[in-house]
This record gives sequence, structure tokens and C-alpha cells, in this order.
Amino acid sequence: MTGAARLAARAAQRAGAGLVTVAAPQAAWPVYAAALTSIMVSSLAGTADFARLLEDERLNSIVLGPGAGVSGQTREHVLSALATKRGTVLDADAITVFRDDPAALFQAIQGPCVLTPHEGEFGRLFAHQGSKLERARQAARQSGAVVLFKGGDTVIASPDGRAVVNANAPAWLATGGTGDVLAGMIAGLLAQGVDAFDAACMGAWLHGTAAELFGPGLIADDLPERLPAVLRDLSSRR
Repeated sequence: MTGAARLAARAAQRAGAGLVTVAAPQAAWPVYAAALTSIMVSSLAGTADFARLLEDERLNSIVLGPGAGVSGQTREHVLSALATKRGTVLDADAITVFRDDPAALFQAIQGPCVLTPHEGEFGRLFAHQGSKLERARQAARQSGAVVLFKGGDTVIASPDGRAVVNANAPAWLATGGTGDVLAGMIAGLLAQGVDAFDAACMGAWLHGTAAELFGPGLIADDLPERLPAVLRDLSSRR
């Protein structure tokens, strides 16, 4: 699913990350290289190549999951990224790949990390009951990560008990690829040194506001291109 990673990368770039690199399997490298211009593309022959890529300390924020596939390689990539203790956003397949052993994921989270599950993905890692707010808070405490529980009333919960409900998501955000964009936006904020909880809250709000600005007919590709207008409006209010 090459589109998912491209959406996340473009969103990270629009959110303010100064240098964005897509790490792509060798077989998919030509697709990314032909489609991306200001975003770099690194070819991966295996897990060891990803570990070597992470030796570049300029890469201070990492997104894993969009279009990655549910595989042992995705699991190893997640564990390698978390071992760096850099800002990490785990979405989609990077969450699902731990459905049989959530504890392995939670034990590996030692640095700033944001999990961005929708309802189905949440249930693959967590068995908490109660309101959405209660479930998100319990999940954040259990995992040690900031949990952004997606939906029309997205809940962002921190392991320290803080929580925010973001309710500015219009119905037309319910289209394929918008979650990949959200993951990229959060990563772009993490890359600028924003705290994980604040980055998740800011990303959710920017995501919804960009969608409101575009209006009905939105597709995921439209969101990163609306972000500059949202940021300009915020800047003008300072």
C-alpha cells in the first residue's frame, strides 16, 4: 500500500518536519522514487537496513504502520524504532502486528510514543471496559504511550492521566487514508520537539480543522495541502 506511506510523509512535511525520508522495500522503491520529489526515499533490503538508517540521529521522529503490512518484519521495525527512544507514532499495521502479544509492545515503549488506533485496532491490544474516555486513559496507563483513540470524538490520553476530547472532526474525514495523514502530522510535530501528548492533541485538532476548511468531497490527499492555510491563520492570531 504505497499510498499510505506517501500520505504520512507528505503530512509530516507540511506539519513542519524539515527533512522527511520514506524507508521503502527494494521492490517498492521505484514507486516512491518516481512519485516523491522533496521527500527522500531510502531502499531497504531487510531489517538490518532499517536499523542502519536509524543510526542517522537527524531522523528524530518515526512513523510506522501505514501500508507496512502485518508481518514479522514490521514487528522488528517497530521494536528497532522504539529502542532508539525517539518520538515514535504507531498506526495501523504497527499496532495490529502485536495483537497476539501486546505486552511485548508495551515493554518496548521507553520513550515518547503515540498509538493511534481506531476502534478495531484498539480492541486488538486492549480489553478495557467503560466509556471511551475511561478506556483510553486505562490504555495509556497500561502501555506507557499516549493513546489517540480515533473517531468523531477522538480521545487523546496520556499515561499521567491527562486526557482531551477532540470533537472537531467532520463526517467527511471518514475516508481512506486520513488516518495516515494524522499519523504524519503528529510525527511532524514530534520532529520539532513537541511533547508527545501535546503533539497528539495538536495533530488531531489541525487534522479536523483542515478537513473543515476543505469541506465535503474531501479525500486524504487534500488534507496536507490545506494545512498551510490553517497554520497561517493560527500565526495571524499571535
